[in-house]
Parts: sequence; C-alpha cells; structure tokens
Amino acid sequence: MENLKANMTTDLQLFIEKFEPNKFKIITKGIEIRGINDLPRNINQANQIIQKMGLKLIVSHNAEMLSYRGFEVINL
Repeated sequence: MENLKANMTTDLQLFIEKFEPNKFKIITKGIEIRGINDLPRNINQANQIIQKMGLKLIVSHNAEMLSYRGFEVINL
C-alpha cells in the first residue's frame, strides 16, 4: 500500500481519506472507484469533497462505467 501511495498526488490521497471508498483501483491519471450502490449520490458527494477541499481533481463518468457502477477521480 505504501508503494501505491508513493505514486499518488497529495490531492488524491486527501480525497481517498475523506471519501473512504470501499473499492478503488489506481490508474495512470487518478483512481477508479467501483461497486457503488447509489451512483448519483456518490458522484455528487465526490464533487462536493473536491470543491470543499479545493483539490485539483475532477470526477469523470461515462456510460461504460455505469455497467460496473463506477466513476473515476482524475488529477488535473
């Protein structure tokens, strides 16, 4: 886990600590969060955390991600 944290930005680490996702996968541009039951509520919550904390991140979601109930949080 320490090696994974070394590859993440500080903003991304702060987001993970605040959002506390059950399942996430580190991707080259950020993280992918999967297995969300209430997807619209969680996307909104992620956006609120990013805005409130002033993080340099964005939430990305498309129709393909809907099939596995997920979204991405990407570094700007």
